[in-house]
Amino acid sequence: MKFTPEVMLGAPRRSAGVPNPAGTLILYTESTYSFQTHQKSIELRVLEVETGDSHELAKDDEISDLNWLDDDQFACLQAEKDGTTSLYVASVSKCLQKIEMGSSHYVAGTVDAMAGNLKLAKLDDEGHEYAVVVSAAACPDGTLYTPEKASRKTQSTGRLYSSLMVRHWDHYVTAQKSCLWYGKLSKRKSRDGKYKLSALSNALKDTPHGCPVEPFGGTDSFDICPTGIVFVAKDPELNPALNTKCNVYLIQLQDWLQKETSASRQVVVPGFEGACTSPVFDPAGKKVAFLMMKKNGYEADRNVMFVTSSLSGQSNLQAQEVLEDQKSYIAQEGYKGLWDRSPQSISFSADGESLLATAEELGHGRLFEIRMHLSTPLGREIRQLTDHGYVSGAVPLRDGRIFVSGSSLVDNSWYAIVDARADPNASVSGSLTTWSHSNSTEGSKFGLRKKQVSSIWTPASNPAVNEEVNSIVVKPSTFDPNSSKKYPVAYSIHGGPQGSWADSWSTRWNPAVFAEQGYIVIAPNPTGSTGYGQEFCDSIRDNWGGDPYQDIVNCFEWVGKNMPEADNDRAVALGASYGGYMMNWVQGHDLGRKFKALVCHDGIFSFAGGLLATEELYFPFHDLGGTPWYDPGFKEADKASSNFASSTLADWRKWDPSEHLTNWATPQLVIHSSKDYRLAISEGLAAFNVLQARGVDSQFLCFPDENHFVLKPENSLAWHKTVLNWINKHVGLPAYTKEDPEGEEFWGGARSEKEEVADMPAQGKPET
Repeated sequence: MKFTPEVMLGAPRRSAGVPNPAGTLILYTESTYSFQTHQKSIELRVLEVETGDSHELAKDDEISDLNWLDDDQFACLQAEKDGTTSLYVASVSKCLQKIEMGSSHYVAGTVDAMAGNLKLAKLDDEGHEYAVVVSAAACPDGTLYTPEKASRKTQSTGRLYSSLMVRHWDHYVTAQKSCLWYGKLSKRKSRDGKYKLSALSNALKDTPHGCPVEPFGGTDSFDICPTGIVFVAKDPELNPALNTKCNVYLIQLQDWLQKETSASRQVVVPGFEGACTSPVFDPAGKKVAFLMMKKNGYEADRNVMFVTSSLSGQSNLQAQEVLEDQKSYIAQEGYKGLWDRSPQSISFSADGESLLATAEELGHGRLFEIRMHLSTPLGREIRQLTDHGYVSGAVPLRDGRIFVSGSSLVDNSWYAIVDARADPNASVSGSLTTWSHSNSTEGSKFGLRKKQVSSIWTPASNPAVNEEVNSIVVKPSTFDPNSSKKYPVAYSIHGGPQGSWADSWSTRWNPAVFAEQGYIVIAPNPTGSTGYGQEFCDSIRDNWGGDPYQDIVNCFEWVGKNMPEADNDRAVALGASYGGYMMNWVQGHDLGRKFKALVCHDGIFSFAGGLLATEELYFPFHDLGGTPWYDPGFKEADKASSNFASSTLADWRKWDPSEHLTNWATPQLVIHSSKDYRLAISEGLAAFNVLQARGVDSQFLCFPDENHFVLKPENSLAWHKTVLNWINKHVGLPAYTKEDPEGEEFWGGARSEKEEVADMPAQGKPET
């Protein structure tokens, strides 16, 4: 099989696995899109760990948020077509025996709105009662935002705003906010032995808080235990468009049926003013751990792990940095800081003695164990538990083992069980993994192989920070190291800019798709990339077109000198978001003349025009060193304390692509979507207009119904057709498709009236 965009987009997509407490069964959903029928199918499946057999439990239901009640029964949410949400309870064994509806699975309750992010906590030893929390939108008065309330019944569609954050990601901001709703799932008084969901109450009613944190917050924004809810929310005293500051709050509940909650208490962390995520209770419900950043306004600051000593008392809570007692030791050893990685998520181990943290490191997403109660010189021990691929989630099992979900550049989903108990000194290279299961047989179902992937290290622009820059290399599956054949090169620049290319699967920017067209793909991680130390990440501030650009130049030149199989005379470059900015920056500089063609997806054309129109203004104000205005009336003390008064318009122009338009000459494909409110579509139109007016070979691809990402399968396929045809033409490879872009076939064929109606958003249901 040749790995093509159709194969990638049509392949079954498996969710993160949800193991039962014993680790014997794994629940997951699997979605598949058919380009023949233009429909998506969804299956709820269970995987038997012992045999590796997978069984279908349900099909074509919008099921999400799987939670085990015991080793056989589970609860989940199902989105209904009328805009409501059902909470189902099911038995795996009875479903597999094909026992009729009502006995094998049943509706335990209904939420009269779209709800998600279900979490449960057992309230008694027998498992008769569970605390329940879901997220759902609330009206300004705290009541549930139902489909009936969703449609404005005014003659005008206008909205008037008087503060920042007019729109966010892909929607205009309204008065509704996401809230946490709590209740009880119980069968204690049930005559038929079935669980029943109580009425739900808004835990955030009469507060200024919203949770989960938009736009991407989910279950990582809160946690529950039998005695309460811990959650993170934006600081209500600060404008969310100008600040990243979040706070951690605790709500204690004695009765999950009570209609009103006690006042929330804040977890205070002196000196830390940034974003926070991943609040989690320990297994006993006595402590809370969470991640928090130090700097307000900087969304890529290093996440620091904190844990509270106790949840008792009435006043606000204090938290201590988990690795704080390592600082003096590490300083003596001459390190640049303590553990210089930024955890992405944390959870407690089954015994509560350790934290499990996922973090990027040198092109991988690894799982680490931080043991907190050891009589060692450090007082803490950091242990790496995985060494390959990219871990996306970890679930502790009750016996101390850890279930892990992840992916790699050639495998779209793998599950594993890691056992770190037997030998504390065991190597991570295979001996800790006691079981694994791959959705694609480690890529072989796609015709991909691990040996296609390697990496190179090239000179860094600023060796005082990092001496070398890492790049991931993906070669065609047919590559023969003994052949003299030369391959065109595709340089792929990641977004962020504080992001990275890593050994993880993607259906939006998948290096293997380009490699299988006949390219050697080089994916650099230049200055600003994550996973190579916080100083390297931070160094991109007010440096967008400086060191990162030179890192890419150095990489290009190194490849030309050291990789004879790479034909740098037939090279193209592609990038999205910050990578799109870099395409426009490269276009105006010497490196741009060395590429046959460029692809700019959702890139920045002009700093003043593009970044002042974004929704989260704290991002450009931090990354570009301040605002494009300067008030000479500021006192020196004010300047030192202000996040937003240290820059000028001249500083912004320093790295502005639109300052170098006289050099634009390389053929360029520009892609932008109408619902991208992070970078408005005018940025793409401006770049295309300049290219056209200058007589440069160029195309403009637009999706009116997509945001910063192209997510719909048919749109994604059209994206890939357009991009591959564009770059293949300019390096002399055959066109990916001979379909005429003026014809319907190129765009997925004509839409039926039924499809048009089905694609219309339901009343009150936001487009996603």
